[in-house]
Amino acid sequence: MRKIYLSNTPRQEALEKFLSGVEIPRRIETEAVAKSLGRVTAEPVFARLSMPGYHAAAMDGIAIRAEKTFGASDQNPLVLDPVEDYCNINTGGVLPAGFDAVIKIEELQFLEDNRVEILAPATPWQHVRAVGEDVVAGELIVPARHRLRPPDLGALLAGGITTVRLLAKPKAAIIPSGSEIVDPGGERGKGSVPDFNSTVIAAYLQEWGAEPSIHSIVPDDPDQIKEAISAALEISDLVIINAGSSAGEKDYTCTAIEDLGEVFIHGVATRPGKPTILGQARNKPVIGLPGYPVSAYLSLEWFVQPLIFRCLGLPLPQRDKLPVILGRRVVSEIGVEEFVRMTVGFVDGRYIANPLTRGAGITMSLVRADGLLVIPANLLGFEQDETVEIELYRPQSQLRCNLLAAGSHDLIIDLLATAIKERNPQMNLSSTHLGSMSGITAVGRGQTHLAGVHLFDPETKEYNRPYIRKLFPHKKLHLVNLTYRMQGWIVPAGNPDGIKMIGQLADLKLSFINRQKGAGTRLLFDHLLREAGLSPDQIYGYAREEYTHLNVAAAVAAGTAQVGLGILPAARAFDLDFIPLVEERYDLLLSDSFYNSPAAKLLLEIITDPTFHRQVEAMGGYSMRDAGQIIE
Repeated sequence: MRKIYLSNTPRQEALEKFLSGVEIPRRIETEAVAKSLGRVTAEPVFARLSMPGYHAAAMDGIAIRAEKTFGASDQNPLVLDPVEDYCNINTGGVLPAGFDAVIKIEELQFLEDNRVEILAPATPWQHVRAVGEDVVAGELIVPARHRLRPPDLGALLAGGITTVRLLAKPKAAIIPSGSEIVDPGGERGKGSVPDFNSTVIAAYLQEWGAEPSIHSIVPDDPDQIKEAISAALEISDLVIINAGSSAGEKDYTCTAIEDLGEVFIHGVATRPGKPTILGQARNKPVIGLPGYPVSAYLSLEWFVQPLIFRCLGLPLPQRDKLPVILGRRVVSEIGVEEFVRMTVGFVDGRYIANPLTRGAGITMSLVRADGLLVIPANLLGFEQDETVEIELYRPQSQLRCNLLAAGSHDLIIDLLATAIKERNPQMNLSSTHLGSMSGITAVGRGQTHLAGVHLFDPETKEYNRPYIRKLFPHKKLHLVNLTYRMQGWIVPAGNPDGIKMIGQLADLKLSFINRQKGAGTRLLFDHLLREAGLSPDQIYGYAREEYTHLNVAAAVAAGTAQVGLGILPAARAFDLDFIPLVEERYDLLLSDSFYNSPAAKLLLEIITDPTFHRQVEAMGGYSMRDAGQIIE
């Protein structure tokens, strides 16, 4: 029976209700200090021994009695005899009884018969490490509820502690569910989904201090799901079921938890992450995470991380926050707290942030994200150029080295990102696929460093310049050629429909996959339609849009489209056929401040490098004959 949401509870309220209803009991175990890095102490640890345990020399030189050196000076040098006055000593050596100072070897003048001359008196206990200088027997080394760091291990061992009592790691069982789920290394048939979520969830749990174990995949069967949860409860402190938490016909997680215990919350007022289940069975927390990856990972952070940190007695970590200026408008829905992944760069003295793809299933949005924008439930979003505060995924210092690229998508941009990283590991190129028109706007408004553009103007038969002049006639910008590339039809292998001419798309009523408004490829397609005397409404699928050439090729490969317009490397990536149509010029538009920066100099060095040219042209469909040339 289909289970609908039981609630649409605000996130903080859901967390408080969950934490008040469940608890992970603390267990204590003993472990060798050498194996305790990152673990949390169960009790305070006091030194058993002092370090050093004797008076030791802190320098190479001679051990002396300080009182025998009084009066020594440049005008009154003092000669010391090895038999009566001093003995040689090395760093760390035991200070002989009766001696109370060390003179370092650099301050000695060596004479005959092993006698030495000094030109200044020694003070008592100079260059001597007294007993307990580092650790004193009986002193507190680390308190309880302390996560052990590398220097802590050294202090413990120095204080004579070789084993330490620790809080046991909470044991967390991860149960992947779904008849469509397969092992990541298994064969992927049509409709199958690799179980990568379990590995990511386990990695987060391990990072937070828990001990995760991944159960074998459970199909969409209510009895098997309930049996898997029951078995996991026997050996674990908490149980996490991934997928099956929504309101689909085969979402059985909520019912299974109810049958075994109690559901506190089913449905949280967030996006992503709404279909989250919080409950308990046998007095142990049981969590049902959404199947979409971004939803699953955020829900895990919101509800499981606090549970683990409370068990370990640690404060919940807080991310640094940074005020940024929005490069684009970000809309939301009233009543839902939304979490938007953002890229951030330092452009003309300002931190500029742009939203990444917001789908709950877009794992790459978390890989590329520099930070997270939280839109409160009582707001409809934020406007372009508005200053907002984001939580940082990366240190602020790294963001200053982020190059923001906007505009048209091309695989060369990915190669550029790799080449930049190889030459300067501190720099990072982050690209957002907005389309050529939006890329020009972003550069002109000071919201990005550079943009890839390939806008063909039918009136002048020229690329890019007419649009830039029209949009920003008085702005100083720099247009640099990157490449010439071939655009053509991306079709299934063997070109089963025999596509050559654009008119065939209308005559054969072929399913087309288009690019978004403002994309250079979209403008090129519209130009080809006009030349052929066709209108958009004659093309089936004209309104269906994708943001990259790879997404267009993926749609053709999946059979949801019969043809798309794109570039050769995208077709090759999916083993599709490519029918060349037209060579176009693809340029980089740079802001004036960026053009005169060391980062731009590095960029231009790369795109004029013959080695880079060979890499690009090896992908097929590219010519780097004018790469780096200033167009205007």
